[in-house]
Amino acid sequence: MTETAKLLLDSKCQLGEGPLWHPGRQQLFFFDINEQSLFAVTAQGEIADSWLFNEFIAAAAILDDHTLVLATDTGLKEFDLNTGGMNRINEVEADNPKTRTNDSRVHPSGAFWFSTMINSEDEAAIGSLYHYRAGVLTTLKSGVKISNATCFSPDGKKAYWTDTPTKQIMQVDTDPATGLPIGEWALFADVSEGRGYPDGAVVDSEGYLWNAKWGGSCVVRHAPDGSIDRIVEVPVSQVTCPAFGGPHLKTLYITTAAKNLSNIQLVSEKHAGSLFAIDLDIAGLPETPITL
Repeated sequence: MTETAKLLLDSKCQLGEGPLWHPGRQQLFFFDINEQSLFAVTAQGEIADSWLFNEFIAAAAILDDHTLVLATDTGLKEFDLNTGGMNRINEVEADNPKTRTNDSRVHPSGAFWFSTMINSEDEAAIGSLYHYRAGVLTTLKSGVKISNATCFSPDGKKAYWTDTPTKQIMQVDTDPATGLPIGEWALFADVSEGRGYPDGAVVDSEGYLWNAKWGGSCVVRHAPDGSIDRIVEVPVSQVTCPAFGGPHLKTLYITTAAKNLSNIQLVSEKHAGSLFAIDLDIAGLPETPITL
């Protein structure tokens, strides 16, 4: 089955990323990483609020109706949505200018999985994948270039993740109570023959994984065995991350990017970097709040 997402907000982000539906506020949050900005929009795509930071921020977790936890260049920070105030939780690679934070998601246990990645394509593989829960920070992987596709099965027994350049989405069993990996990582889906590179991902209520394809103009729904179940086309090439939201969690919101596109490409992709959406017959899962 193939469907097409429609333009929802002509945001023209350089690097739209990290979409997160907040059920308490009934708003979608997403970042323009390159412009150091965070947006809150309604289910209909109207901007409700926006914030400008003085560092790169790529990902967030929900703490409560008034507070997000942000994965910033220097670590995890509480962010008060009402006042704009920040409180430091934990420093992460604060002294390393060659990395920045990237993809994330909260495990059903409340554990926050987030990552760092190289700031330049010329850098060596110096990024890492982290697990934070109840005050404890654990390094899960190191020697990574571009972490992405972090998401979890509905029962919390499995995690998914990719180092994007490998074009392989991996999986590992996880402890439902802590969100920590159990055993070794194994291949979930080899997408080297498919369209683009695996970017952000989210799992729906049926346990299927929706993966954005950077350079591939689509989001692919993978069955639990890794096979392709359906494709949602997106009318721009650099598709970054999907998230379920809306009143019934049946809208798939999709962020995209305009960075690195040539002038000719920008003419043909006039909505590159914008927010897209499609209504589906499948519901997503509500985001689990982080356990600090």
